[in-house]
Amino acid sequence: MAEAGDFGQAAQGQIARGCIAQGHIAQGQAGSAVTAVKRWASLAALALLAACQVVPKGPPKTVEAPVEVDPNGAALPTDTARHRIALLVPLTGANAGVGESIANAANLAILDTGGKTIRLTTYDTATGAAAAAQKAVADGNKLILGPLLAEDVRAVSSVGRAAKVPLISFSNDVSVAGNGTYLMGFVPTQSIERIVGYARARGVDNFAGLVPVGLYGQRASAAFLRAVENSGGRMVAMQSFDRSPGAIATAVTKLGTASGYQAVLIADSGRVSMQVAPQVKRRTPAVRILGTELWNTEPALAQNSAMNGAWFASVSDALYRQLGNRYRARFGKGPYRLASLGYDAVLLTNKIAAGWRVGTAFPVATLQDPGGFTGIDGAFRFGRDGIAERALEVQQIAPTGFSVVAPAPRGFGK
Repeated sequence: MAEAGDFGQAAQGQIARGCIAQGHIAQGQAGSAVTAVKRWASLAALALLAACQVVPKGPPKTVEAPVEVDPNGAALPTDTARHRIALLVPLTGANAGVGESIANAANLAILDTGGKTIRLTTYDTATGAAAAAQKAVADGNKLILGPLLAEDVRAVSSVGRAAKVPLISFSNDVSVAGNGTYLMGFVPTQSIERIVGYARARGVDNFAGLVPVGLYGQRASAAFLRAVENSGGRMVAMQSFDRSPGAIATAVTKLGTASGYQAVLIADSGRVSMQVAPQVKRRTPAVRILGTELWNTEPALAQNSAMNGAWFASVSDALYRQLGNRYRARFGKGPYRLASLGYDAVLLTNKIAAGWRVGTAFPVATLQDPGGFTGIDGAFRFGRDGIAERALEVQQIAPTGFSVVAPAPRGFGK
């Protein structure tokens, strides 16, 4: 189970499992062997990385190399031509679906960028995150991509710090960032700040909120209060609920005793929000419903009449849809939405690898580029706290689906 800090990841559902594509990519001792990718179709120009293209416009060169499997657990051979990068994700257990999806996408990125500068080895964190990290370090990896869950990040970060190997994690729990650990996960506080700013710019002055109990709800409510205050708005009321039907009804009733709010933030998944919104609308029909990045993976919201006209902020899906189509063509199943993090982590690493001498420590300072990076999920940059700041778009829900009403910025300081 994901802990509360990883709620955004856990709430987006599971996907069917598929094999992990491998090019110049080795499966670590902690995971099971997988089949080598022999061929792959061309990739359209998808992304720019700090004003420099990182995905070729033309077809990638075919990568044909056997999967490296070390049955005896010995260190992998030294690679003098490419940087050894470890990918730590769950490949077995309850979270195997999302872990394999991230790994598949990361491997596609290796293939799409030619596979000449990076050799990626995948390690299974489900059998022990610390042990997987220790094996990765012993194998000579100079950078760790992952893990996924905050509890695993805590276990791996100490191993990485001791070996001076940084982590670029897929968690969204800000409490684990810093001191050599960087977070690429979608942080809910940023989507709340974006949607509040958008609402304020369109005449919303008074806000109310409905948040789930627990750590995620606490962080969401704190971010909401701060965003409203910083934007010059007014918080009229805030209620929490435990996601049971009775608790939701009680929270909406209590919220309804307040007056004057023009918008209500429902800081929960799309599935839960579809239960909450109709009750809110029955009491205050004219209120604007607001949401977070959790809604981005729930297309059924468009069929819920109470959600008509609702706004939410998230990363853009335009390039992700292209990645999803290619992923399905290769694996026969759709990817988990977080698969894009694996793809973008490889793009970022490939960009930095151009000026990074093989065999030396990863140049951590390059992650602090104020211009940031660009990938499948748009522009992002790491702050001094190690958390990825993302350029987010605002979408509006209608019976016909989602539409972009405020595009995400293309970069930072431009």
